[in-house]
Amino acid sequence: MTDGTDVEEMPGREPEHPRCGFVALVGAPNAGKSTLLNALIGAKVSIVSPKVQTTRTRVLGITIADDSQLLFVDTPGIFKPKRRLDRAMVAAAWQGAGDADLIGVLVDASRRGVDDDTRGIIERLKEEGRNAILVLNKIDLVRQRESLLTLAEELNRDGLFTDTFMVSATTGDGVDDLRAFLAGRVPEGPWLYPEDQISDMPMRLLAAELTREKLFLQLHQELPYSATVETESWEEFQDGSVKISQVIFVQRESQKAIVLGKGGQRIKQIGQAARSELEAMLERRVHLMLFVKVRENWLDDPERYGVWGLDFGGA
Repeated sequence: MTDGTDVEEMPGREPEHPRCGFVALVGAPNAGKSTLLNALIGAKVSIVSPKVQTTRTRVLGITIADDSQLLFVDTPGIFKPKRRLDRAMVAAAWQGAGDADLIGVLVDASRRGVDDDTRGIIERLKEEGRNAILVLNKIDLVRQRESLLTLAEELNRDGLFTDTFMVSATTGDGVDDLRAFLAGRVPEGPWLYPEDQISDMPMRLLAAELTREKLFLQLHQELPYSATVETESWEEFQDGSVKISQVIFVQRESQKAIVLGKGGQRIKQIGQAARSELEAMLERRVHLMLFVKVRENWLDDPERYGVWGLDFGGA
């Protein structure tokens, strides 16, 4: 509120010689890309779950490091696709990598050797003439330092990687060094987003993704990852609160019963967990309404793919 006099707009803090660039994080499913993205940004912009292929869309996470604005693209895990949804997710991942200034290939260092999905990623990047940065993640789970060095040596034999970093996205070990390195490597150029913006994901979609995370954390042993959540309505109130109505889509009645739980207790727990995190993220009171619907063919519904920003036709 002002007293009616003209006020000169305060300039942004963009430095005299800014840098800005897109960084794609690619890797096999469950390599820890979403956890690393959240650690690099310093806030949750991508959901994390024990289930593989949790991320379905490219998520732009934005952070400032020194004079650089880093625009991170968290892509779906790259794997050998079998179904339409799988093909669309992998296509989105490669598009994210193709559009990026820098590519970071995440490898789960706690696994023995190099898996086939990671080998496939390396081969495709070589075919496209792209260099990349090797990020060995989950080093907190590796007891023997020698095994990390052996893995790094094996992966660097082809000459694809210009640099190697060993990090733990969970503990934060090595994350600051990786962020600082990327800040110095992105191209010179003006910042593309306001300083305080941390993602370009629409809030309705981010809220749905957050609920989907809670759904998987509660039911990852019982529910296929093909279940999805969509925000149907978003109503703002004068007291600053918001009412969010979301639908959980499953493919069978038996899955609906699992989500609801006995006497509706399961969905109540999911809703409470999601509402609590939404209130912390939005910094206001949230009224969250969850509904469960059976839609057997939603995996072949073009409208569902459009909601996630995936290409149904190219899937």
